[in-house]
Amino acid sequence: MTLAADPRAVFTHVQPAPKQRRQPATRTGRSASSGTLLISTITLLALLSLWFAATQLGWASPLFLPSPAEVLTQFHAVAIDGYADGTLLQHTLSSLGRILAALGIGVVLGVPIGLLMGLNPWVRGTLSVPIGLYWGLPPLAYLPLLIIWLGIGESSKIVLLSLSTFAPICFSAQAGVRSVPVERINAALSLGATQLQLFTNIILPSALPEILTGLRIAVAAGLSCLVAAELIAARSGLGYMIMSAANFLSTDVVFVGLILIAVLAFLFASGMRWLERKLVPWKGKI
Repeated sequence: MTLAADPRAVFTHVQPAPKQRRQPATRTGRSASSGTLLISTITLLALLSLWFAATQLGWASPLFLPSPAEVLTQFHAVAIDGYADGTLLQHTLSSLGRILAALGIGVVLGVPIGLLMGLNPWVRGTLSVPIGLYWGLPPLAYLPLLIIWLGIGESSKIVLLSLSTFAPICFSAQAGVRSVPVERINAALSLGATQLQLFTNIILPSALPEILTGLRIAVAAGLSCLVAAELIAARSGLGYMIMSAANFLSTDVVFVGLILIAVLAFLFASGMRWLERKLVPWKGKI
């Protein structure tokens, strides 16, 4: 048996496998986002078409389900002439101010307390029980107690909304600290990191995705309590406008208020997603 002089000649007939070009991650992400946006748009149009068909075909009485045209007409009328002692802009700004104040209080108090609960077992054992007990109660359950303690002014409304936003932010911050990998902490300590450097460079960035998730939950909880909070002798706000319209069976005005609250919720959710892309761009990628 004769061997080739050059061993490489044996493999000259083998062609190298063609290299596959990887698609950039940004292009894949953009296509996925475009597809999601298209599906969401189609879903919204389908819901509007179903609403229009239900009113045109008489599936429901106009007293209970006004048509989109009637709601749009009433929206213009309330925006220009006002309703329930205020214009639409005044009611919207009143509700928005209460929600933002409650979110500010929830963030200022909830994030530090949640981080402490995640770092210190004594703090966690002391505060987790009372916070968990009140968070399990419906806001309307302790609403009469807030009225007795704080009266029927703005304080009781802000406190009610703040309590609804505080707990999810606090528990999310605690969960974020508890989810930090031990290996990452040990690696930082082995490199000589101080306690302050460990907190600012390892613990806080790792907990930030959970904190932002808790903030999104807090926004939803605050908006769900908005109507209840504005039932307390309020003279402005979307919840007050909705209840005033319900007393007179003005269903189209009720729809205007509900749609505006839904728009506010959508804007808050979009803002939170934008914050997540800016503050934690690595979320979901590692």
